[in-house]
Amino acid sequence: MSPESRMVDPSATTPKPYCYRYPHPAVTTDVALFSIREDGLWLLLIERAQEPFTGCWALPGGFLDLDEDLDAGAARELAEETGIEGLALEQLGTFGKPGRDPRERVISVAYLALAPDAPLSVRAGDDAAAAAWFPVQALPALAFDHAEIVDAAQRRLRATLDDAGLACQRLPATVTLGALQRVYESLLDAEIDKRNVHG
Repeated sequence: MSPESRMVDPSATTPKPYCYRYPHPAVTTDVALFSIREDGLWLLLIERAQEPFTGCWALPGGFLDLDEDLDAGAARELAEETGIEGLALEQLGTFGKPGRDPRERVISVAYLALAPDAPLSVRAGDDAAAAAWFPVQALPALAFDHAEIVDAAQRRLRATLDDAGLACQRLPATVTLGALQRVYESLLDAEIDKRNVHG
Protein backbone atom coordinates (compact mmCIF):
# COMPACT_ATOMS: atom_id res chain seq x y z
CA MET A 1 0.00 0.00 0.00
CA SER A 2 1.42 3.36 -0.99
CA PRO A 3 1.82 6.20 1.59
CA GLU A 4 -0.74 8.21 -0.37
CA SER A 5 -3.40 5.51 0.00
CA ARG A 6 -2.95 5.54 3.78
CA MET A 7 -3.54 9.30 4.09
CA VAL A 8 -6.85 10.50 5.53
CA ASP A 9 -8.77 12.99 3.44
CA PRO A 10 -9.41 15.95 5.81
CA SER A 11 -12.45 16.95 3.76
CA ALA A 12 -14.19 13.61 4.32
CA THR A 13 -17.50 14.03 6.14
CA THR A 14 -17.93 10.47 7.38
CA PRO A 15 -17.59 10.45 11.18
CA LYS A 16 -14.53 8.58 12.41
CA PRO A 17 -14.12 6.89 15.79
CA TYR A 18 -11.89 8.73 18.23
CA CYS A 19 -9.05 6.63 19.59
CA TYR A 20 -6.65 8.39 21.93
CA ARG A 21 -3.83 6.92 23.93
CA TYR A 22 -4.81 8.89 27.05
CA PRO A 23 -8.23 9.40 28.70
CA HIS A 24 -9.98 12.70 28.05
CA PRO A 25 -12.40 14.59 30.30
CA ALA A 26 -16.05 14.95 29.42
CA VAL A 27 -17.79 18.34 29.30
CA THR A 28 -21.17 19.30 30.74
CA THR A 29 -23.15 22.51 31.05
CA ASP A 30 -25.21 23.52 34.11
CA VAL A 31 -27.65 26.41 34.45
CA ALA A 32 -28.33 28.45 37.61
CA LEU A 33 -31.70 30.03 36.78
CA PHE A 34 -33.03 32.53 39.34
CA SER A 35 -36.36 34.29 39.65
CA ILE A 36 -37.24 37.41 41.64
CA ARG A 37 -40.46 37.18 43.63
CA GLU A 38 -42.07 39.33 46.27
CA ASP A 39 -40.63 37.13 49.01
CA GLY A 40 -37.10 37.12 47.59
CA LEU A 41 -34.86 35.18 45.23
CA TRP A 42 -35.71 31.69 44.01
CA LEU A 43 -33.65 29.06 42.16
CA LEU A 44 -34.84 26.40 39.73
CA LEU A 45 -33.67 22.85 40.49
CA ILE A 46 -34.33 19.41 39.05
CA GLU A 47 -34.59 16.11 40.90
CA ARG A 48 -32.23 13.57 39.36
CA ALA A 49 -33.89 10.42 38.03
CA GLN A 50 -30.66 8.57 37.33
CA GLU A 51 -27.39 7.69 39.02
CA PRO A 52 -25.32 9.21 40.33
CA PHE A 53 -27.27 11.06 43.02
CA THR A 54 -30.67 9.59 42.13
CA GLY A 55 -33.38 11.49 44.02
CA CYS A 56 -31.09 14.43 44.82
CA TRP A 57 -31.69 17.96 43.65
CA ALA A 58 -29.32 19.57 41.15
CA LEU A 59 -29.01 22.36 38.63
CA PRO A 60 -30.46 21.64 35.19
CA GLY A 61 -27.68 20.43 32.92
CA GLY A 62 -25.98 17.55 31.21
CA PHE A 63 -23.34 16.36 28.78
CA LEU A 64 -22.41 18.39 25.73
CA ASP A 65 -22.95 16.74 22.35
CA LEU A 66 -19.82 16.30 20.23
CA ASP A 67 -20.95 18.76 17.56
CA GLU A 68 -22.64 21.23 19.92
CA ASP A 69 -21.73 24.78 20.93
CA LEU A 70 -21.52 25.40 24.68
CA ASP A 71 -24.32 28.00 24.69
CA ALA A 72 -26.54 25.71 22.63
CA GLY A 73 -25.84 22.79 24.96
CA ALA A 74 -26.82 24.79 28.04
CA ALA A 75 -30.04 26.00 26.38
CA ARG A 76 -30.89 22.48 25.19
CA GLU A 77 -30.37 20.89 28.60
CA LEU A 78 -32.47 23.58 30.30
CA ALA A 79 -35.28 23.02 27.80
CA GLU A 80 -35.12 19.22 28.00
CA GLU A 81 -35.13 19.03 31.79
CA THR A 82 -37.44 21.93 32.69
CA GLY A 83 -39.37 22.92 29.56
CA ILE A 84 -38.01 26.49 29.74
CA GLU A 85 -36.74 28.02 26.50
CA GLY A 86 -35.72 31.38 25.09
CA LEU A 87 -33.87 32.87 28.07
CA ALA A 88 -30.62 34.79 27.79
CA LEU A 89 -27.91 32.65 29.39
CA GLU A 90 -24.68 34.22 30.62
CA GLN A 91 -21.57 32.10 31.03
CA LEU A 92 -20.68 32.08 34.72
CA GLY A 93 -17.51 30.02 34.98
CA THR A 94 -15.85 26.64 34.65
CA PHE A 95 -15.84 24.02 37.39
CA GLY A 96 -13.52 21.06 37.10
CA LYS A 97 -12.17 19.77 40.39
CA PRO A 98 -11.16 16.10 40.09
CA GLY A 99 -13.78 13.89 41.69
CA ARG A 100 -16.67 16.33 41.25
CA ASP A 101 -18.47 13.61 39.26
CA PRO A 102 -18.08 9.97 40.34
CA ARG A 103 -18.63 8.64 36.81
CA GLU A 104 -15.55 10.10 35.16
CA ARG A 105 -13.43 13.23 34.86
CA VAL A 106 -16.04 15.90 34.05
CA ILE A 107 -15.59 19.64 33.52
CA SER A 108 -18.72 21.78 33.69
CA VAL A 109 -19.28 25.17 32.11
CA ALA A 110 -21.90 26.88 34.28
CA TYR A 111 -24.40 29.47 33.12
CA LEU A 112 -26.44 32.10 34.94
CA ALA A 113 -29.87 33.43 34.02
CA LEU A 114 -32.52 35.58 35.67
CA ALA A 115 -36.09 34.76 34.73
CA PRO A 116 -38.37 37.56 33.52
CA ASP A 117 -41.02 38.93 35.82
CA ALA A 118 -43.72 36.82 34.12
CA PRO A 119 -44.10 33.51 35.96
CA LEU A 120 -42.49 30.54 34.23
CA SER A 121 -44.15 27.15 34.39
CA VAL A 122 -41.75 24.24 34.59
CA ARG A 123 -42.16 20.73 33.28
CA ALA A 124 -39.70 17.99 34.19
CA GLY A 125 -38.38 15.96 31.28
CA ASP A 126 -35.48 13.89 29.95
CA ASP A 127 -33.56 12.52 32.96
CA ALA A 128 -35.25 14.83 35.50
CA ALA A 129 -37.85 13.23 37.77
CA ALA A 130 -39.13 16.66 38.87
CA ALA A 131 -38.43 20.37 38.47
CA ALA A 132 -39.27 22.98 41.08
CA TRP A 133 -38.42 26.46 42.36
CA PHE A 134 -36.75 26.85 45.76
CA PRO A 135 -36.06 30.00 47.82
CA VAL A 136 -32.28 30.47 47.87
CA GLN A 137 -32.31 30.73 51.66
CA ALA A 138 -33.84 27.25 51.96
CA LEU A 139 -32.14 25.15 49.30
CA PRO A 140 -31.94 21.37 49.70
CA ALA A 141 -28.60 19.56 49.63
CA LEU A 142 -27.32 19.62 46.05
CA ALA A 143 -25.66 16.93 43.95
CA PHE A 144 -22.10 17.13 42.59
CA ASP A 145 -20.49 20.52 43.36
CA HIS A 146 -23.64 22.44 42.48
CA ALA A 147 -23.68 24.24 45.83
CA GLU A 148 -20.36 25.78 44.81
CA ILE A 149 -21.81 26.82 41.45
CA VAL A 150 -24.85 28.38 43.16
CA ASP A 151 -22.55 30.33 45.51
CA ALA A 152 -20.62 31.68 42.52
CA ALA A 153 -23.87 32.61 40.78
CA GLN A 154 -25.12 34.48 43.85
CA ARG A 155 -21.83 36.39 44.06
CA ARG A 156 -22.23 37.39 40.40
CA LEU A 157 -25.80 38.52 41.01
CA ARG A 158 -24.74 40.49 44.09
CA ALA A 159 -22.04 42.29 42.08
CA THR A 160 -24.57 42.99 39.34
CA LEU A 161 -27.10 44.52 41.72
CA ASP A 162 -24.39 46.69 43.27
CA ASP A 163 -23.79 48.21 39.82
CA ALA A 164 -26.81 50.40 39.00
CA GLY A 165 -26.31 50.17 35.23
CA LEU A 166 -26.00 46.38 35.21
CA ALA A 167 -28.90 46.05 37.63
CA CYS A 168 -31.19 47.97 35.27
CA GLN A 169 -30.23 45.60 32.44
CA ARG A 170 -30.75 42.43 34.46
CA LEU A 171 -33.72 43.19 36.71
CA PRO A 172 -37.29 42.56 35.52
CA ALA A 173 -39.11 45.52 34.00
CA THR A 174 -41.22 45.88 37.14
CA VAL A 175 -39.96 44.97 40.58
CA THR A 176 -41.11 46.40 43.90
CA LEU A 177 -38.67 47.87 46.40
CA GLY A 178 -39.83 45.31 48.92
CA ALA A 179 -38.99 42.45 46.55
CA LEU A 180 -35.62 44.02 45.79
CA GLN A 181 -34.88 44.32 49.51
CA ARG A 182 -35.68 40.64 50.02
CA VAL A 183 -33.46 39.71 47.05
CA TYR A 184 -30.56 41.57 48.66
CA GLU A 185 -31.29 39.83 51.95
CA SER A 186 -31.33 36.48 50.15
CA LEU A 187 -27.96 37.18 48.53
CA LEU A 188 -26.38 38.54 51.70
CA ASP A 189 -28.14 36.07 54.02
CA ALA A 190 -28.82 38.96 56.40
CA GLU A 191 -31.47 41.55 57.11
CA ILE A 192 -30.74 45.01 55.71
CA ASP A 193 -32.14 48.45 56.47
CA LYS A 194 -34.75 49.21 53.84
CA ARG A 195 -33.40 52.76 53.59
CA ASN A 196 -30.27 51.29 51.95
CA VAL A 197 -32.47 49.92 49.19
CA HIS A 198 -34.77 52.90 48.82
CA GLY A 199 -31.82 55.26 48.54
